[in-house]
Amino acid sequence: MPRLLGVEIPAEKRIEASLTYIYGIGFSRARRILEQTNIDPNIRAKDLTPQQLNEIIHAITNNKIKIEGDLRREVQGNLKRLQAINSYRGIRHRKGLPVRGQRTSTNARTRKGPRKTVGVIRNPEAKTGKV
Repeated sequence: MPRLLGVEIPAEKRIEASLTYIYGIGFSRARRILEQTNIDPNIRAKDLTPQQLNEIIHAITNNKIKIEGDLRREVQGNLKRLQAINSYRGIRHRKGLPVRGQRTSTNARTRKGPRKTVGVIRNPEAKTGKV
């Protein structure tokens, strides 16, 4: 498995698809990187030469594309900022509810998590029918 910028990419897949295993690089951005470096997108990742790997790394770093840790840190920072200023979106993130205006009376189970059933504890005297 070739390593690119600290991420193992699958060797058997085409390089166009393998680049998407890097957090922050999707399919269209992977295509753009390969166009800049003049690398055939249909080549398997295991068939890349070290020079081609270096060209891909330089294309990512020279375009100042945020990937992996830097991007994750930025996204978390954005969420923390929204929560710190007590914006509506920040409050929804904090409570674990849908953020973009979806309904919550029904649905929204993915965001809310599994149902929390409220149990009822009965009085033992009520069972026997005694008053």
